[in-house]
Amino acid sequence: MTLAVSLLPEQQLAVLNAAYRHAVARKRLRVLAGAGLFVAALIVASIGAEVNLRTLFSYFGHFISYFDRILTLDNGQRVWTDFAEWFWGWHKWLKMLGETLLISYVGTLIGAMFALCLNFFAAENTSPSSWLRFTVRRLLEFARTVPGIVFALIFVIAFGLGPMAGVLAIAIHTTGALGKQFAELVENADMKPVEGIRSTGASWVSCMRFAILPQVSAGYASYALLRFEINVREASVMGFVGAGGIGQELIVAIRKFYYSDVSAILVTIIVTVFLIDITTGWVRGRLFGKEART
Repeated sequence: MTLAVSLLPEQQLAVLNAAYRHAVARKRLRVLAGAGLFVAALIVASIGAEVNLRTLFSYFGHFISYFDRILTLDNGQRVWTDFAEWFWGWHKWLKMLGETLLISYVGTLIGAMFALCLNFFAAENTSPSSWLRFTVRRLLEFARTVPGIVFALIFVIAFGLGPMAGVLAIAIHTTGALGKQFAELVENADMKPVEGIRSTGASWVSCMRFAILPQVSAGYASYALLRFEINVREASVMGFVGAGGIGQELIVAIRKFYYSDVSAILVTIIVTVFLIDITTGWVRGRLFGKEART
């Protein structure tokens, strides 16, 4: 291609080079304009959100000093020099962590069951009527739009402190999140099996059971496992409002300035989330192939 261009007459080659330089200049101008708009929007948004870089850099040392405190034992030594002292309450923390995992598991299971029942009504290609699809979609939007911790706070006020509030909050939020994802899987399913089963006089439920569900069941399971991993983190935070789990112990340590306990509980949560992430990724890969791990 380069050789062919070099063989062109000088006048034609000059025209081509000028057009190329003009195209490159226009592209660079568009990139610079886009970058300028992005920076301007970032500055305006930062001003609106009252983001002050001077405050950030002035108090950044406090952030570093807090980490220094939580990594120091009461005797002044670093936490890794005495694991027995650092994790002195591991029996209680593991029990609370187990409660967090149970909250996540039960909430995910309940939410997945509701999402399984509702997603067919939310999908455009399987919903029996437009008004029903509209209603179900709005319900799912409400369930996933309201943060789970807000639901947890409401249920703590209604039912009192304890894991029940966390389970209900995670179940509702999971219903909204998985309901949308499940509905998108159904909308991408092949409708030819549905037409074939419907031609035999089968009911709508039978069409969903035997034509749609076999196509999307693997995706359902993959999304549910991923949601469980997310809900473990959600449940850890819900303890801040009294919804049970290890988060409740963490907020107590923060409020009472038990610095080394804060770091020990955080390490416990982080290691648990890492293990669950690796395990669920491995399970998805074993059951549904490498694509499910991404």
